[in-house]
Amino acid sequence: MKKSLIAFAGVVLTLAATTAAFAYQHATGGGTVAAAAPAGSGSGAIVVDWNKQLVKIVNTPGAQPATIHPTRSFAILHVAIYDAVISITDRGEPYLFSLDAPTRARPDVAAAKAGHDVLLALYPAWQASLDEQLADELASVPNGPSKLEGIAVGHLAATLALASRANDGSSAAQPVIPAGTEPGQYRPAPPAFTPPVFTQWPGVTPFVLRSADQFRPPAPPAVTSTVYGQALDEVKFLGEKTSTARTADQTVIARFWPGPIWVTWNEIAEKSALAHHTDLARTAQLFALLALSFADTTIAFYDAKYHFLIWRPITGIREGGFGTPAAAGDSTWTPLLGTAPDPSYPGAHSAISGAGATVLAHFFGDRDSISVTSDVLPGVVRNFDSYSAAATEAGLSRIYGGVHTRIDHVAGLELGIDVADFVLTESRSSGFGFIVT
Repeated sequence: MKKSLIAFAGVVLTLAATTAAFAYQHATGGGTVAAAAPAGSGSGAIVVDWNKQLVKIVNTPGAQPATIHPTRSFAILHVAIYDAVISITDRGEPYLFSLDAPTRARPDVAAAKAGHDVLLALYPAWQASLDEQLADELASVPNGPSKLEGIAVGHLAATLALASRANDGSSAAQPVIPAGTEPGQYRPAPPAFTPPVFTQWPGVTPFVLRSADQFRPPAPPAVTSTVYGQALDEVKFLGEKTSTARTADQTVIARFWPGPIWVTWNEIAEKSALAHHTDLARTAQLFALLALSFADTTIAFYDAKYHFLIWRPITGIREGGFGTPAAAGDSTWTPLLGTAPDPSYPGAHSAISGAGATVLAHFFGDRDSISVTSDVLPGVVRNFDSYSAAATEAGLSRIYGGVHTRIDHVAGLELGIDVADFVLTESRSSGFGFIVT
């Protein structure tokens, strides 16, 4: 991809800086000029704080628009923060734009303003909380040109990040997916029979991938095959609600991971960044690459789900009628966990976990001390010595919960790894692929 370039040192930056300066001085009654902090200096905690704010928002019932996947918001947020910081520190390639920002501008201020403005645009009902966080973060920064120019850079970064996704297809009407009638074909799963969600997501423009189907996995084994039969039997015995074959630890694993998996991996990344004391620029880069990988993995797994349209395990186990000889259905079989309203193949938990582990291993090495907590099981901590081990357990949890087959898990894990590897490769080579004129 080509590196984008904008010369914003002139009219646009001047206008933004003037506007920001007027607004800030009006709010503070003027300002005292102080020396700027060295470019690129400072802790990455400010990036983590804005990530935590978005986690809080998307975890609040009703805050996230029902038809917009949260991974899109994380990507826009961290693209803006990353480009704001990089435009000042010049410590990496930009994703969206290259801004000839003043070297005295404060990158920490730019990061805070970018985070604030993106989230305010996406979640206007949260203005009071967002304004309070921004005010708290700017309060310790001396007034003066460095602060004002940081505010201007952050505002521009947010504006461009939001504009770049204005027509990305995320708000398109959701196509109706007819319920399948043949063995293996997807239909809404019991007991609620909720219609499939995010059916428009395969048409969303990827952030980095060339296309949604770039890494589409191969077709899964036919439901009449021995491989599929064995995979479904594994779910039938291990994933049943009252299974005696599932161990106590497998039950804990199943109940530990069912929350929004992109949130869990964002929280893992927060802890890792703080534990490794990554600085501002490095933390911005970490969360940008993580968020871009999650966003494109989500587009990719929905592309595959709605391309192959494979039924969920509960449907196959209850209905039977496939294989040689034809499997008998078990109309009373119930999984340990509730089944999500989308097709089974590939597994989303596995895909997101594969992407998350790949990006974090790129930054910190795969072997790392990781402690994971769960909102679903408060007080329970799962400890791992590698990111890949955590990703594997997250994927297997869906088998133990009765909602995915091992076939789904393997394909999802490989898909997430492929997408993240591609995002990392693009970031290392020619930069990210937007040209803004």
